[in-house]
Amino acid sequence: MPGCSCGSDQAETLERKALIALLLLNAVMFVLELAIGLVAESTGLIADSLDMLADAGVYGVALLAVGKGLREQSSAAHISGVLQVVLGVGVIFEVIRRFVMGSDPESYLMMLIGFIALAINICCLAIISRHRDGGVHMRASWIFSMNDVIANTGVIVSGGLVYFFGSRFPDLAIGAIISIVVIRGGIRILKEASMAKQCI
Repeated sequence: MPGCSCGSDQAETLERKALIALLLLNAVMFVLELAIGLVAESTGLIADSLDMLADAGVYGVALLAVGKGLREQSSAAHISGVLQVVLGVGVIFEVIRRFVMGSDPESYLMMLIGFIALAINICCLAIISRHRDGGVHMRASWIFSMNDVIANTGVIVSGGLVYFFGSRFPDLAIGAIISIVVIRGGIRILKEASMAKQCI
């Protein structure tokens, strides 16, 4: 595995601190984004909030794998990947439901919360960047953080498009795109976890 010091006590302590910070930040943003997403009737914000929830769970799983062997780390990454795929599929169904039932997203709230979430996730990315060459469970966490930054940017852009065109479709589109990004990230993690298991 990359990073020769990843098995040291110091590296494990740093990984734990990074994952605890990531877990707390994502848990807080999940509550904030979900609440505002429901008020704003924004599929993009709801999708992004559920992504935050999945990430918080993933960081929790990765936290349990710190200091463990390759088998445990691979299992943690596998659970994370499955969680991401399930989440992405769930968001697609939510997009379809809102497409059929209708929605009236608030562009200003979308952009405001999108910017806040982006700032938080840039902080998360900075925290996890020092560990992205660690075990497979830490690389999975890096992928999640990258996906979050992409999703937040998409929410901000879609909020601007909702305002400019006066249409709900940009919000539905970004909700669908976020779900695809999440699913692809989950599949990538599952592949890495499978490759790591083959090395055991």
